[in-house]
Amino acid sequence: MIRIDHRCSNLGHAKGHPRKHNPWCKDRRGQDREESAVQSDQGNYGMLEGRDREAMSAQDERTWSILAHLSMFLNLVTGFLGPVAALIIWLVYRDRSQKVAFHALQSMWYQVGWLVILALGWTVTALLLVVLIGFVLIPVMAIVSVVPFVHAAYAAYRVSQGEDYRLPFAADLVENR
Repeated sequence: MIRIDHRCSNLGHAKGHPRKHNPWCKDRRGQDREESAVQSDQGNYGMLEGRDREAMSAQDERTWSILAHLSMFLNLVTGFLGPVAALIIWLVYRDRSQKVAFHALQSMWYQVGWLVILALGWTVTALLLVVLIGFVLIPVMAIVSVVPFVHAAYAAYRVSQGEDYRLPFAADLVENR
C-alpha cells in the first residue's frame, strides 16, 4: 500500500507565508521537500521511497503489465531480448506502479527460466542425436518450446481482464526477493 505524506505540503498555508519548521520536511540531504510517496509495506518490487512521480492510471498500469507479459514474443524474433524488454519496463515504471513492477519482474524471471530450460533441453537433444535417440526428443522439445509463449499470452489475457495473474514460481521469486 502506498500512502502520500502530506505533512510537508503547502496546503493550508497562505501564499507568501513561511511554513513552520518541521523536521519531517527534510529529505536525506537535509533539503526541504514538499510531499512524497512513502512505501509502507515490504512488497514494493523495487519501488523507491520518496520519489515524486505522477501516479499511473489503472488503464496505463494494465497496458504496461500486458506488454511486460507479451515481451516473451520478442524471443521469437531475437532469441533473448524478451527478458531485456521486461527489465526495461521494470526500470522505467518501478517508481510509478507496484503492479507494473510486479508483472515486469515476474515476466522477466519467467522468461529467463524458460530460456535456460529450453537451452538445456535443445542441447541435450542435439547431443543425443549422435546416438539416434535425439530424434525422439525433437518433437517433444518442439512442443515444450511452445509452452512459454502460450502461457505468456494467457497471462497477458488474464491481466487484460483486470486480474492480478501470478506466473508459477516467478511470482514467488519476485515476492521473496
